[in-house]
Amino acid sequence: MTRHILWQVILLIVSGLLVGLLLGYLAVNYTTVSRPGYGGTYVEGIVGAPRYLNPLLVGAHNEAERDVCALIFSGLTRLNARGEVVADLARSWEVSPDGLSYTFRLRPGARWHDGIPVTADDVLFTVGLLKDPEFPGPPEAAAEVWRTVEVEKVDSRTVRFVLSQPYAPFLDATTIGILPAHLLKGIRATELTETGFNLQPVGSGPFRLAELKVEGGVVVEVLLEPFPDYYLEAPYLGHVQLRFYPDQQAVLDAYAREEIEGIARLQAADLPRAVTLPGLNLFSAQTAEYGVVFLNMRRADLPFFQETEVRQALLYALDRQLIIDEALGGQAVVAHSPLIPGTWAYHDALPRYTYDPTKARELLDEAGWVPGEDGIRSKGGYRLAFTLLTSDETERLAVARKLVQQWAGIGVTVTLRSVSWTALREALEARDFEAVLTHVALPGDPDPYPFWHETQLESGQNYAGFVHRRASEVLEQARIETSAERRKALYFEFQEIFAREVPALLLYVPAYTYGVSEHIKDVQIGPLLAHPSDRFNSIERWWIVPRRVFVRIAEAADHGRD
Repeated sequence: MTRHILWQVILLIVSGLLVGLLLGYLAVNYTTVSRPGYGGTYVEGIVGAPRYLNPLLVGAHNEAERDVCALIFSGLTRLNARGEVVADLARSWEVSPDGLSYTFRLRPGARWHDGIPVTADDVLFTVGLLKDPEFPGPPEAAAEVWRTVEVEKVDSRTVRFVLSQPYAPFLDATTIGILPAHLLKGIRATELTETGFNLQPVGSGPFRLAELKVEGGVVVEVLLEPFPDYYLEAPYLGHVQLRFYPDQQAVLDAYAREEIEGIARLQAADLPRAVTLPGLNLFSAQTAEYGVVFLNMRRADLPFFQETEVRQALLYALDRQLIIDEALGGQAVVAHSPLIPGTWAYHDALPRYTYDPTKARELLDEAGWVPGEDGIRSKGGYRLAFTLLTSDETERLAVARKLVQQWAGIGVTVTLRSVSWTALREALEARDFEAVLTHVALPGDPDPYPFWHETQLESGQNYAGFVHRRASEVLEQARIETSAERRKALYFEFQEIFAREVPALLLYVPAYTYGVSEHIKDVQIGPLLAHPSDRFNSIERWWIVPRRVFVRIAEAADHGRD
């Protein structure tokens, strides 16, 4: 018995020594570090409220709808940070040499949130709705593009689109979210806005709807959970909760009360308060749009807008960086091209109109626009005077006032008029304006044809009335060119023509500023957002709950340097 006890004691001593040696080895050579773990709820505040949780019905100015749909649904393709189309539901695609046929192959593992496989039938059903002449969705849904496209099912996971003529920007249309045919079969396009699916969506994206809260007929909260069968990387977050508020002040107050951990969009006026909010990290990225002043060159009573020297002078007279700093809180960069900086077609070596009021005055003098006794320039019985129309949004008004002030310094008198966004849109469509300050959105493919081609003068978006044969020829060729390098060369030429002719006054490319609590780790956005909802493009890497893991000390040091 004594010998048996002795051996137990020896074993205990040896075991203790081995454990001690192991712990000592670990202490000298290893450490513990935080790594992303699964779980936790990220709560974000958004101004507005979604009406339709349906990607085909998302309104251009309803960011709340687009935000929710971006997490629930997926398209055949999506846009990356350079505005390029990359694979999403489709694992690959092929384009025929003549640019008329596009064949897409779906990912074999793609499933709807109810577990049913995503098939070619879903694509055909979705496109069928878009092709319907009575499709009730907004023009931004690319319905006009789809109506000229024939779609055919090659097999259960392969679809082919056949165009009537080459159209290089077509891939942009394939980023729209796909709908489940098995749940909506029998729904006609005219009934799409009335279906209960719009508040009970089933998509194929990284998150699925867990709960929807409605008060007084308005959606006030959406709770999302990761979809376990998602075909790409699984998110770390356990839930994403989106809460909707009536205005920006309410969102800021909610963060201050610790009700939310993210603020979807911060305006320039919000930044002074935002930087004082505890633990709020700010992220900024360029948006795929630019602020611009359209000069109505088709107005016979404003002949000076037809003179290139006058348009150049109006641009030289603007201290655009000062306008950005004082009216936009520095949340923009000066625009030098009608294409978006950072995208593949952007021409970075264009001539630039830097602030030069002396040059502006010289151009006007040489063109015969001389100051009168009141300081206002005139020629041939016309005064260099016009009305600038803009929306009644705070930031737009601030920019417009700066424009009026700076133009006065070169002898140009401008009257400012502000209206609602709806009224502004109507004035643009009717060409009922002299000059207008607005924004042009150009997400995805850089095709500027709708805004500057001469065929778009009457019913298109060529609001400035720009007529230039060579520019139109270049835009026509770029639309049908299948070579990316050739398209790029054509767009470079167009940008050079634009810089010489100045058919509109480019002002700035705004930044999107996003606030997220420091408790949410590995948040990244940008550098370019085609839509604000693209801030979620890397959400699968965001995390809240840490897990401790052993690593070699040298590895931990390398990780720290990274």
